[in-house]
Amino acid sequence: MTEAANSANLADRPLRAVALGGGHGLYATLSALRMLTDALTAVVTVADDGGSSGRLRGELGVLPPGDLRMALTALAADDTGGSRWGELFQHRFGGTGALAGHAVGNLLLAGLIEVLGDPVAALDEACALLRVRGRVLPMCTHPLVIEAEVTGLGPDPHKSAQIRGQVAVASTPGRVQRVWLRPKQPSACREAIEAVWAADVVILGPGSWFTSVLPHLLVPELRDALVGTPAQRLVVLNLAPQPGETAGFSPEQHLDVLNQHAPELRVHVVLADSAAVPVPERLRRSAEALGGRAVLAPIGEPDGTPRHNPAALAEAVRGVLRS
Repeated sequence: MTEAANSANLADRPLRAVALGGGHGLYATLSALRMLTDALTAVVTVADDGGSSGRLRGELGVLPPGDLRMALTALAADDTGGSRWGELFQHRFGGTGALAGHAVGNLLLAGLIEVLGDPVAALDEACALLRVRGRVLPMCTHPLVIEAEVTGLGPDPHKSAQIRGQVAVASTPGRVQRVWLRPKQPSACREAIEAVWAADVVILGPGSWFTSVLPHLLVPELRDALVGTPAQRLVVLNLAPQPGETAGFSPEQHLDVLNQHAPELRVHVVLADSAAVPVPERLRRSAEALGGRAVLAPIGEPDGTPRHNPAALAEAVRGVLRS
């Protein structure tokens, strides 16, 4: 389809957007994209093994629900009903008993998955309950395990070791060299693949780079869809390195490991916060190595808090798509 034909087509229907990630990073992207379109699909990582999600996963064998819950609440309707249910989904029980630390939404999702026997059907029911604008899907319909090669854990800084589990990778004091999934060739969620192929724009990041962003590229069918989709492919960088998995990383190093894990992936735009890129020329070169261009914009909170501002991020994405 030519650019002119595509523009004319978009004038007749909402922008179809797909955001991939997990946790607070995906929440920020979804909060921004809902300002641009209702035709929005969240594709969520399913490898969490910590906290309430890890407990439910271990006890019931269900998908870890925490990141899915976050995506649902990011897209919940703004009306009274949606807001009330969204607040309830995020509520965590206190105390010291068996329910302590569990989020209500995690328990409800776990119950829906058990009753319906289908994670996608369970999420669709939750979407209806929260009157979600768009759809929330898992990247795989069964839980996955992240493993990593890490250096710097012993007296020899160059000696590598393997660690297992999302929490271990995210909090490692060493330097993550690469990550992979178990099982090694997981099957992707069919509906997620269809959404990526049908999208006008797909956005990867921000978020925990090795544990929320890169895992999507380690699912063969999902990676192939991201490589082949006719959609515009955007990468949104974090505002600061994360303690543990990306401590000491420059913005361009995030792109280097992206290229290392999926060398066939080409992107159109790398979007970064103006204040978070000390050497813009280096980022531009790294973006060009991925086939795209770097766009710098003020997408962080005005007070300097290392958190994306949804309205500013939405405006930056709108500008990228217009250009």
